[in-house]
Amino acid sequence: MSTAELLPEAEAADGRPPRLTGRQKVVLAVLLVAQFMLAVDFSILNVALPAIGDGLGFSLSGLQWIATSFALSAAGFTLFFGRVGDLIGRKRIFLGSLALLGLASLVGGLATSPGVLIAARVAQGLATAAATPAGLALLTTSFPEGPLRQKALGLNGALMSAGFTAGAVLGGVLTDVLSWRWAFFVNVPVAAAVLLIAPGVIRESRPAERPKMDLPGALSVTLGLLALILGLTQAGEHGWTHPAALASLAAGAVLLVVFHLVERKAAQPLVPVHVLKKRTVAWGNVLGLLAFATETSLVYLLTLYMQETLGFSALTAGIAFGVLGAGTVAGGLLAAGFIARTSTLTALVAGGLLQAVSTAALLLLGGTQASMGLLLPATFLGGVGNMLVIVGFMVTATTGLPDREQGLATGLASMSQQVGITMGTPIMSAIVTATTAGAVTAGAILDGVTVAIAANTALVLLGVLIAAAALRTRRRAAHA
Repeated sequence: MSTAELLPEAEAADGRPPRLTGRQKVVLAVLLVAQFMLAVDFSILNVALPAIGDGLGFSLSGLQWIATSFALSAAGFTLFFGRVGDLIGRKRIFLGSLALLGLASLVGGLATSPGVLIAARVAQGLATAAATPAGLALLTTSFPEGPLRQKALGLNGALMSAGFTAGAVLGGVLTDVLSWRWAFFVNVPVAAAVLLIAPGVIRESRPAERPKMDLPGALSVTLGLLALILGLTQAGEHGWTHPAALASLAAGAVLLVVFHLVERKAAQPLVPVHVLKKRTVAWGNVLGLLAFATETSLVYLLTLYMQETLGFSALTAGIAFGVLGAGTVAGGLLAAGFIARTSTLTALVAGGLLQAVSTAALLLLGGTQASMGLLLPATFLGGVGNMLVIVGFMVTATTGLPDREQGLATGLASMSQQVGITMGTPIMSAIVTATTAGAVTAGAILDGVTVAIAANTALVLLGVLIAAAALRTRRRAAHA
């Protein structure tokens, strides 16, 4: 890292607040735009699925694979591509993955058959799996540890969470006003703009000593995550006792155990055991997984509630999530200053409690549109709290590690984020399915959503307890 890049921290030592240099502002803008686009892709097609099915002739059972194929690729290959970035350079893999994303989006928008569209979604998922950890590693290595990095991570977290929400809004608008194909096409000019600007402002980042690829570890963790996510998806669709769900979940668990055993003996493991023994890394990623799983699955539950119980259109329901998006942006803007004035632990606990109270308030939702007076402020405050937790998780999971381990740290953080996004909705869907027992009336849907919201609240509170206990134990150990 250059002297110019370290200058803001030096200024902070003289009593003046650290400031971003001109180059850092451009780097931050480029990386944030890319991460926002990647987050949008997770949800932009959700409300467009019926239109895609009608346009390309998807069967009802095959329609889910538009979302599942993307999720499997995005979550399953994140850790693998995080290490590939360490090997060939994070900037190189970041630019290459964005080029793949733009090309895959163009192919998806022009698709004339289900097979071509699914192939495009797989390619989009692989591009996301490569770009997300590479972009986050470039972000953490471009800003010195401290207030500037916390500010950058806060903005990154805000835009990523807002991107997931904005995807629902944008997907509805594009599908209703233009065509579902524009949910793909919208990525192409954004990717092209980033590819034009990024090479001149982002510097290459890789460890001084390149690690060797741990192929047994990479294979076992990738296949394990793929099986686990497929099992959760099957459980969400068919229930937890479905043979395909049980078989996939069991295979995933076995492969992840194999991965752990491989890593203990590998000369240069994909995930060194000593890194996982760091409480900040281990517990930070658990908290990140819970934070993303709870808030993104809440979007699914409230979409179901607004459309099936209140009778809103997909577009109206999507627009309502703009309030949640505003809350996440506000939380991201507040997070860095809040952490600086208090501590990362306080942000994790306070944010989790705010999210839990706001989510619990949704248990009072009724069957009339008057309930929107409760839903909108609750989702705004829940978004603020969730973003405090997400930024706290990002800071916790990437702080105190040398540059040679930043690719691994950000790969783990990205994996936690994407697995959380992927697994939250199937779990909540399975709860709704079990509660409604196949009934599709407005009242039955409301009952199922209410039970799932209670489970969601419990998971948020679990995160609060884990944060307080784990970090308090770490501080005691430090004083020992």
